[in-house]
Amino acid sequence: MVFQIRQAKPDDTGIILKFICALAEYEKMLDEVTATEEILYDSLFVKKQAEALIAEEDGVPVGFAVYFHNFSTFKGKACLYLEDLFVLPEHRGKGYGKSLLMKLAEIAKERGCERFDWSVLKWNEPSIKFYKSLGAEPLDEWVTFRLTKY
Repeated sequence: MVFQIRQAKPDDTGIILKFICALAEYEKMLDEVTATEEILYDSLFVKKQAEALIAEEDGVPVGFAVYFHNFSTFKGKACLYLEDLFVLPEHRGKGYGKSLLMKLAEIAKERGCERFDWSVLKWNEPSIKFYKSLGAEPLDEWVTFRLTKY
């Protein structure tokens, strides 16, 4: 069994959308997915608004991560933000999620990012436990807001 993590390519757009839908289903938010292959292709590979990693086992995609840069005004430096991380259920527990996170931490370090952030749903205890096991700390003093109508 050969495992690798690589940067996503334009022909990965379809599998990225499948992973997004699988994650949304797990998070009970499938009805919120409006992304299409065309939208993702344009956002990831034309406008380069975000980047993606693909985790493969024997050349078959088994997981992904989508990330982008944000900025810390307090530090005056770029940061890395993980939007989505997903590993197919039948491939969990093999270290693939940890490998994706470690690769993202490596990218953040290489790019001089001040920090590496992400969010997780409060009810997602397996993920919270996993992140804490890696040394990540929850930011309990922060509340996330979202504006969708403007």
